[in-house]
Amino acid sequence: MKSPRKPMNFSHDFSENEAILKQRLGLDQSFDVGVRKLNIFNREVGIYYLTGLVDNLYIIEILRELMEVEGRLRRVEQPFVTIKNHLAHIQVEETESMDHAITQVLSGLIFVIVDGEAKALVADVRSYPGRGPEEPDTERVVRGARDGYTENIIFNTGLTRRRIRDERLRQEIMQVGVRSKTDICLCYIDGIVDPGFIKIIKKELKAINIDGLTMADKVVEEYIVKQGLNPFPLVRYTERPDVAATHILEGHVVIIVDTSPSVVITPATIFHHVQHAEEYRQAPAVGTFLRWMRLIGILFSLLIVPFWLLLAINQEMVPPALDFIGVNENKNIPIALQVIFAEAGIELLRMAAIHTPSPLATALGLVAALLIGEIAIEVGYFTSEVILYVSLGAIGMFATPSYELGVALRIARYGLILSVIFLDGMGFVVAMTLLFFSLVRLAPLQRPYLWPFLPFDPPALYQVLCRASVPTLRWRPSIVHPQDKIRQTPTSE
Repeated sequence: MKSPRKPMNFSHDFSENEAILKQRLGLDQSFDVGVRKLNIFNREVGIYYLTGLVDNLYIIEILRELMEVEGRLRRVEQPFVTIKNHLAHIQVEETESMDHAITQVLSGLIFVIVDGEAKALVADVRSYPGRGPEEPDTERVVRGARDGYTENIIFNTGLTRRRIRDERLRQEIMQVGVRSKTDICLCYIDGIVDPGFIKIIKKELKAINIDGLTMADKVVEEYIVKQGLNPFPLVRYTERPDVAATHILEGHVVIIVDTSPSVVITPATIFHHVQHAEEYRQAPAVGTFLRWMRLIGILFSLLIVPFWLLLAINQEMVPPALDFIGVNENKNIPIALQVIFAEAGIELLRMAAIHTPSPLATALGLVAALLIGEIAIEVGYFTSEVILYVSLGAIGMFATPSYELGVALRIARYGLILSVIFLDGMGFVVAMTLLFFSLVRLAPLQRPYLWPFLPFDPPALYQVLCRASVPTLRWRPSIVHPQDKIRQTPTSE
């Protein structure tokens, strides 16, 4: 990577500034970088902009105002100040740094330079292309808000601000990436969030030294939590503004990366990934029922296939009351290979469903049902029991609210299956032990991954297992180390 460019400021000579900007912005090469020159008060004025990221109506209004100001004011003593006062925009700043001005124009702003002045005026006229807020596909609810985050960071911060009208809500923006200069926004509430945690996040973000964040929030995640080969998600993703706002009020930090429709919630434990907004849109009893069904489904999908395979291989381990467990008919293909092939087939079908255009999705489902569900059994490649238990495991994975956690659990299930195949019962016990201790040792951003189970926090664990009613939630979660621990004061007090 090349060494950073030496900082450069504007010159008093308009021609010199123009030549440098022409070379650095590639005005004669890039069609979308433009400049509009005017002559106001016998001074040359240049307005630099980037087509596609600006609102043309704003620029036309600014040009019209600057063209008319000379007719109203024939002579002025300070042309630069007069031009600044007549920029028809609500957000205008001065800068002496040419590097800062160039970065801003590449972000969708404009800057104005005036002959004889060693500084520029920067105005925010951004209008990023993108879709409107829509309900996220992966976090649908029966009742609740239908808006979701988009690829526009300005829209996203507005969606968050609409839900938290607290003067202490902070949305700090910074730019990361040597070439991309991607906007990243940290959202938190001053007075609730742990200041030390904010310092850790900022330190990790400032330490990122890469050309660009082409994969947006995923690149940021890998830098701040040092994930390595661990498949389990160490931060939580969401595309719902209400979910993000809830976590901000608890004391979490939300990281919004421009060009990404999902935001990063940190710190996060494994139990954050098994919660869903639908639980909080229903009565507490219904929400608790949904949560328990989801937790059971997740554990069931992780253990059902390897445990059934263990019993199918060792029929002597099956008690008489459960003698129906196992394989009723023998096939030419060993049962272990059948499970491996079936799991691989389900995984390939999942990948195919993602890449298949919507009009062909129904046809893909019919082909999958015929090939795996019917023909494969009739031909003798699979037994019906293998298809049954592999399908049950797949259903449980799809019920996992977090897509990242679902993929991690699938990888863990493959490990358990291979352990049973090669090491039998001892392999199953060893693999489960290794999986548990690998989760225990995880501490992303100095927060234990299995909290509130380890370290044990009974009140917090109760809120994980049961959906408590909102009026009973008095304390903020201790995992975020909040400055203000009390969420609300009971009505009786």
